Order: sequence, then C-alpha cells, then structure tokens
Amino acid sequence: MIPRERIGVLVGPKGSVKSTIEQKLFVDLKIDSESGSVDIGVKPDSPDPSAALRAKDMVMAIGRGFSPPRAFSLFNEDMTFDIIDLHDYFGKNEAEIKRVDGRIIGKEGKSRRNLEQLTGTLISVSGHTVSVIGTFESVSMAKDALEKLIEGRQHNTVYKFLRKKRGQLKKEKALALWEGSVAEQKKKS
Repeated sequence: MIPRERIGVLVGPKGSVKSTIEQKLFVDLKIDSESGSVDIGVKPDSPDPSAALRAKDMVMAIGRGFSPPRAFSLFNEDMTFDIIDLHDYFGKNEAEIKRVDGRIIGKEGKSRRNLEQLTGTLISVSGHTVSVIGTFESVSMAKDALEKLIEGRQHNTVYKFLRKKRGQLKKEKALALWEGSVAEQKKKS
C-alpha cells in the first residue's frame, strides 16, 4: 500500500517509472489507483526472483516520498531501505510527530541535508515516517542519529556523534585493508 497521492509518481510520465522498475527487476506491477495497493509479481523469465523484494522496497520508497531517481539507487544491490515509524515513539500524537518532522528536516532542509552528507544516505520525511536509503552500515548510522534527534538531542551533538562514528569506520576499514595486505604478504613469502 502506498498513499494515493504518490501513485502518479510511481507510474511516472507515460508509465516510464513503472516500466523501468518492471524491466530492470523482471517484475509485474499491478497498481490499484483507488486503494493504493500495489501487487508485485515475478516474471517467469526472471534470473533472480528475490528482485521482487527490491521492487517492493523501491515502491515503498516512492510511496514514502523519495523521487524516482533517488529510489532508483535501490537498483544497486549494495543499497538497502528502512523506515522509522514515528507512531512507535509518539503514538497518535500528531503535534509531537510534526515537531520531530521539523527537527529532522530543519530550516530549509538543512538538517536533513547535513544528515545525508554525514551518513552517505538519502533521507525522506513523509507524514509519520522517516525513510532512509543507503548501504547497510550507513543506514544503521543514520538510524542511530535520527533516533537521537527524535529523543530530543541537540543537532550539534548528533553531528559530532556522526563525525566520530565516521572516523571510527574509516579506521576500521583501513585496519582491515592493512591486515589483508599483511596476510597476502605472508602467503607470498
């Protein structure tokens, strides 16, 4: 199910978005414009039936406010999609949800842009959900940061946390590369 107002975006001009998803992932999308339900079927000639799961993520991403070009980053198998539902934190308290949406977006979208840059993710705030697209590690890092903002931490504190976390990840990757090259040298000698 996607919001009815997002169906046009999913279909795209002359059906271009829908057909791109169907062709690249070997799926059939059946969209009910009345209810907003989307049925995803795997084509018989599909080389990878699990592509239907990526199609589902892509449809949900568009439904949660991502533009098709941003949602299309999910064609890359290294990318993942996740949703934070603010109802889990605030129940049906729409005033709190609206306040937190504003904190995450920031003035003229500055906070959301900062979060995207620091985590290497794409973020969409739509209604009572915050959606994230990125690699597994970057989505995990973005969700940690978003939860801190939801809990009321100051933006600078969250940005500082992200810079520190990013530095740790770089060190871990460098160490893994170094250990791999040392192991390779030992094999050669």
